[in-house]
Amino acid sequence: MNNKIFCIGLNKTGTTTLHTAFQILGVSSVHWKDENGIKIGPTIVNNFKEGNDILKGLDHYTAFSDWGNGKSAVKIFKEFDKQYPGSKFILNTRSLDSWLLSREKHVIRNQKLKEKYPNSDITWLKVERKEWTRFYQEYHDTVLQYFKDRKNELLVFDVTSGDGWEKLCSFLNLPIPNSPFPKANVAPDKQGFIQRFYHRIINNLKILVKNI
Repeated sequence: MNNKIFCIGLNKTGTTTLHTAFQILGVSSVHWKDENGIKIGPTIVNNFKEGNDILKGLDHYTAFSDWGNGKSAVKIFKEFDKQYPGSKFILNTRSLDSWLLSREKHVIRNQKLKEKYPNSDITWLKVERKEWTRFYQEYHDTVLQYFKDRKNELLVFDVTSGDGWEKLCSFLNLPIPNSPFPKANVAPDKQGFIQRFYHRIINNLKILVKNI
């Protein structure tokens, strides 16, 4: 299949949820590792560096998520677009604050595991909020700018804010299944909810005062 579905958001933004959703929809999907337990990120990066088909060894899949989004992320998603024109791109995202918190928790878990198993190959052991913030903002700006005149090919999708079947299936032109939308490994954006709740209370108080 030449038309693919590429999830190009950063990690900790609902990639597992989207992978599960694709499977429910009957879409052949790969997330982080292929059916043989091999990480797809290094495969894609090596294909890119060697000038091969970017999906060599993986082209039997239709949807791709958690393929890695390091320093080569921008070049690689553009290469996806170049080699597989007409494909769909999903910028899976969440609020910056909740994304930073999720990343920080992940790193802390890694640190504890590394202490327990010092000879393990566990990496990603440093909390770098300032660098993460810069990368988040620059990456999102780059993606949105790149697709600014092709909005039918890019979906901005935030699981933590309640995005689900209706938004995803409309974008993919697929029927909505008769099952709840999955939410795997993603906590609700509690901070965003609290802020919305706070503003709702303030607005209601303003209306109440006005009517007194």
